[in-house]
Amino acid sequence: MPERLFAPWRFDYVQTADESPTSGSGDIFLDLPAQDKDVENLILHRGHTAFVILNRYPYTSGHLMVAPYRQTAELESLSDDELLEINHLVSLCVRLLKNTHKPDGFNIGINLGRAAGAGIPVHIHWHVVPRWSGDTNFMTTVGDVRVIPQDMPQAYAQLRHGLQGLL
Repeated sequence: MPERLFAPWRFDYVQTADESPTSGSGDIFLDLPAQDKDVENLILHRGHTAFVILNRYPYTSGHLMVAPYRQTAELESLSDDELLEINHLVSLCVRLLKNTHKPDGFNIGINLGRAAGAGIPVHIHWHVVPRWSGDTNFMTTVGDVRVIPQDMPQAYAQLRHGLQGLL
């Protein structure tokens, strides 16, 4: 008998994946920070030119993203202030995840353009993905499935609490 993998947080996404947005621009990096719902939208920290958000569909627990408030797809169009703050926020994410999730390493990167794998190619954003030496399970390779051992509300609460000591 096959094993069962429960991922209840994906249900809302599955129900609405083919629907077009009913409001907003369709760019989560514009729409979510425009709302006053940081907990619901998983926004961990707001800076002056950029913010940190928990990835709702993560590669692994603690997968964070850093994005400028201003929509641009081009790295070279970011101002010095934006680039400096984004780099500070990426560093903050690394320190935060080291304290809260104790990873053995990180994948940090940007996917520029759809051909490079950008899910939202019109708005540049950085991924900060914690990695563990023992987390080399076969699910992603064989079953095209990611196993996330922590639910989103728990991850958000843990990270928000951890931020208090870093800011």
